[in-house]
Amino acid sequence: MTEAGPERANLGYIGAIVAVATIGGFLFGYDSGAVNGTQPGLTSTFDLVPGSFSPSNGLGFTVASLLIGCFIGAFFAGRLADLLGRRNVMRITALLFLIGALVQGFAYDHTLFVVARILGGMAVGAASVLSPAYISEVAPASIRGRMTTVQQIMIITGLTAAFLVNYLLAAGAGASTEGFWLGLEAWRWMYLMQAVPAALFLAALYFIPESPRFLVAKGRDETALQVLTRLFGSDVAKTKLEEIRATFNADHQPRLSDVLAPVGAPGFLGIRSIVWVGIMLAVFQQLVGINVIFYYGATLWQLAGFSENDSLLINIVSGAVSIAACFVTIAVIDRIGRKPLLLIGSAGMAVTLFVMVYAFSHGSLDASDNLVLSPELGMLAVIAANLYVIFFNVSWGPVMWVMLGEMFPNQLRGSALAVAGFFQWFANFLISFSFPAMAAWSLTGSYVFYGVCAVISFILVQRFVRETKGKELEEMQG
Repeated sequence: MTEAGPERANLGYIGAIVAVATIGGFLFGYDSGAVNGTQPGLTSTFDLVPGSFSPSNGLGFTVASLLIGCFIGAFFAGRLADLLGRRNVMRITALLFLIGALVQGFAYDHTLFVVARILGGMAVGAASVLSPAYISEVAPASIRGRMTTVQQIMIITGLTAAFLVNYLLAAGAGASTEGFWLGLEAWRWMYLMQAVPAALFLAALYFIPESPRFLVAKGRDETALQVLTRLFGSDVAKTKLEEIRATFNADHQPRLSDVLAPVGAPGFLGIRSIVWVGIMLAVFQQLVGINVIFYYGATLWQLAGFSENDSLLINIVSGAVSIAACFVTIAVIDRIGRKPLLLIGSAGMAVTLFVMVYAFSHGSLDASDNLVLSPELGMLAVIAANLYVIFFNVSWGPVMWVMLGEMFPNQLRGSALAVAGFFQWFANFLISFSFPAMAAWSLTGSYVFYGVCAVISFILVQRFVRETKGKELEEMQG
């Protein structure tokens, strides 16, 4: 295989492409995090019930409705990307981000708000699978892990930006439910602010090329050669084109049924083994409970005895810590590999989650049955939570997306991403949907579950995950 190493690649051009593609990651994070801190406004405006799962008046359903759109968007984006192209589907995604933000901010009807949230979720789900796949298909193998990890940095930057904007808006208005600019409540502006990066993303997507792998799959070899030449130089481009073409000429056009195991090939329940590994990575990234902190951080820390203002500040600190952790991943992922980082992350998350279990289990309940922690236990919980966030963002946060973008053969990538992305967001939905009721039942019990899942994830990675560091996409086996 011809490796288009960084010394022969047009790194400035590749960097610009990655910067544009990862705006989708920023919006993925911002839209996911914007709800964190808006729950008081949603509850009062739409008469929601915090402990209810009802689609008509449940806070849990209203928050988690984004995730319904996410697993729909993730599933269809992979297949649409094989039909329409990575770039064109990302343009549709940017438009959905823009519409979802505006309607969520202006909606006075609960049903309309939920529909807009589902549309925004479809954009989040699509961006979650398309951005890492696109980056993997334009970056040299030797730096592909670092380039794809930028996606996670942008996701966390989006989350942190949402936390910071929410904090500033709530502080400026006096509370998230108070009126602010144009007479709209501050919580509405927490959604409307997302329209700015969404519009930027839509415009910037007209300045990046289509994936050369998609172009070859559609028989547009001349255009693919032009893109490869600009990415890697004319000498590497011609050889690279032949290698990509060979992976498609040996088989049919990509289709969803490619995830099924051929006769005699390893699989389970008729699905290829490599697809099951992708599903496992996607699901366990959520079962360790990371998005409970991202979506319900303010609520969580208020349950643990902190004020609304302090809870929003803790969210900002967690986001900043997450970004710093991702830079560690960029420095080491193409040196020590993907699998070691996953193992380190699983072990670290298991330990820190059980420290949080200890803190929560030694708290007391006030007259309203809310958890109250002593200053010492509260600080222990905050430290453990931030260490947990560090372990997640050094490992499972970015590495899962890196691996999903690169571990599948060209023939299988779009379809396998559709399936893995669907399961990733469905697991996210279940965790987020269930947390309010689980926390009402037992916050300690919830974190015991997440800790046990972290232990199981260590065992599964050790047994089933194969290293992909430094391999060309044309070398991946299905």
